[in-house]
Amino acid sequence: MMQERLIQGNYYHIYNRGNNRCDLFERADNYEHFLGLYDKYISPVADTFAWVLMPNHFHLLVKIKEDVVYQYTNVDRSTDAVKFENHKWETIDLSACKAPDSVKKPVPHRHFAHLFNAYSRYFQQYSGRSGNLFERPFKRKPIENEHYLKQVILYIHNNPVHPVK
Repeated sequence: MMQERLIQGNYYHIYNRGNNRCDLFERADNYEHFLGLYDKYISPVADTFAWVLMPNHFHLLVKIKEDVVYQYTNVDRSTDAVKFENHKWETIDLSACKAPDSVKKPVPHRHFAHLFNAYSRYFQQYSGRSGNLFERPFKRKPIENEHYLKQVILYIHNNPVHPVK
């Protein structure tokens, strides 16, 4: 099944859960680690408007940034490999580029793949488990109007609330 591409300038409801409904987060530091990786991989390519991390799933409301390019290139890798490795995901506005024809644009769905792969490696190392941690592929729904945008915000914020019986 072909997945919707993440298009610059568009809003998306992105969500996923643990493979076979397994927990993605078992301890507080798991959540913190995921958020640190999220900042590294997703913040350069998307603005986040709402999010919730639950033990076995998560929801995100993001807008894919427009006209951003990678700040660093392979030339930077050859001059300072350590700095390049630590900062290669950083983006800048296309208008700030000295040579806009020679820059590389990020591919947003790859940033999400990097996030999920990095967290999976961490979680597998920490927990001793193997195999896919997340269901594949991650789900993404484009948000095409203001009404649906409001619905998604409410859904995400109310997701952890359980009604009293």
